[in-house]
Amino acid sequence: MKYYSTNKNAPLATLHEAVVKGLAPDRGLYMPERIKPLPKEFYDRIDTMSFQEIAVAVADAFFGEDVAADDLRRIVTDTLSFDCPVAKVDDNIYALELFHGPTLAFKDVGARFMARLLQYFIRQEESGRVNVLVATSGDTGSAVANGFLGVEGIHVYVLYPKGKVSKIQECQFTTLGRNITAIEVDGVFDDCQALVKQAFLDADLNAHMRLTSANSINVARFLPQAFYYFNAYARMKALGKGDNMVMCVPSGNFGNITAGLFGHEMGLPIKRFIAANNANDIFYQYLRTGKYEPKASQQTLANAMDVGDPSNFARVYDLYGGSHTRVTAYIDGATYNDDAIRATMRECHDRTGYVLDPHGACGYQALRELLQPGETGVFCETAHPAKFKEKVDEILNTDIDIPDRLAEFMKGQKKSVEMSRQFEDFKAYLLKE
Repeated sequence: MKYYSTNKNAPLATLHEAVVKGLAPDRGLYMPERIKPLPKEFYDRIDTMSFQEIAVAVADAFFGEDVAADDLRRIVTDTLSFDCPVAKVDDNIYALELFHGPTLAFKDVGARFMARLLQYFIRQEESGRVNVLVATSGDTGSAVANGFLGVEGIHVYVLYPKGKVSKIQECQFTTLGRNITAIEVDGVFDDCQALVKQAFLDADLNAHMRLTSANSINVARFLPQAFYYFNAYARMKALGKGDNMVMCVPSGNFGNITAGLFGHEMGLPIKRFIAANNANDIFYQYLRTGKYEPKASQQTLANAMDVGDPSNFARVYDLYGGSHTRVTAYIDGATYNDDAIRATMRECHDRTGYVLDPHGACGYQALRELLQPGETGVFCETAHPAKFKEKVDEILNTDIDIPDRLAEFMKGQKKSVEMSRQFEDFKAYLLKE
């Protein structure tokens, strides 16, 4: 399989090249030349298959031409050492719980898969260390850092906005050491993302060190997230609720929902998607007006969605041929400010007993407002609410338990490198590495 750039001004790349480079030379995002549909027989029996069996079939459609079958199966099964179950919240609304992995966030799937695929490729080379740059607004940093922790031949630099991620999230990537370096940027997430993108295009840095990204701009990070959309459909079909299924995705950088859209192109029978935004409503406004107008991100309760220029919009736009009509035929949107998020969390907890995190609250509320008669909704509960314990306890007037895995992170000592948002400072730091 070859991969092309969304900017259409770079040479085609192999999967190996796309994974190791991360970003195309023309600043575009890599896209596979074709998306293989899965056969009808697969969907007929999907409700009898395990999560790992489903994921192996999906991974083969994406990567089977470039990775040996036994190796790909091992990568998938090692990645999915945990489940992503559905849980009933209302009569017609279910949560796809994506917080059962090592760092209790949905990004564990993509990060763990990418770590293993990247190691598979660099073992075929003899060209030294690969350096992974990743910008995070919260969960990406912890998932990537823990997914790559101790992986030979790879060093990870996690860039995060100072004071704008939760303390628990911060502990998950600043206390690890070893091959993980946390860089605390005096700015917002978009500044961190800009530093990463600019680094890829800097000739001096690329002559000095091999760079790649573990953000959802990397095909090995975002494509595996399709696995759990297939699993959600399988589990809902087993409940007799697979027909007229609507998938709602709390969306920040849009890699998560894009993976689901790829699944839809492969024949996954999801009726439509809803992108749920917080106050950073750039995509919502695009759906309404047809104009994509990035702007500075706003800090909100749902901090992992605080993105003012979502990178993966380029993939959504490319997937549907730049047609606003086609995009809106498959995707609806919603946007909620902090007051609305708080109200949803309280109402859901009081009425159902289910504890939403601030991001999942956006997805849940969008389904409550936008589901049509006869539809069943599934929203992504993207992180365990304990990762936002201070906020959740205050909003719900409760004291939620911290899972043992999170508690262990909090015992570690913070280690971070303070950094301005100026690229020259970041470049100078990396050139000394």
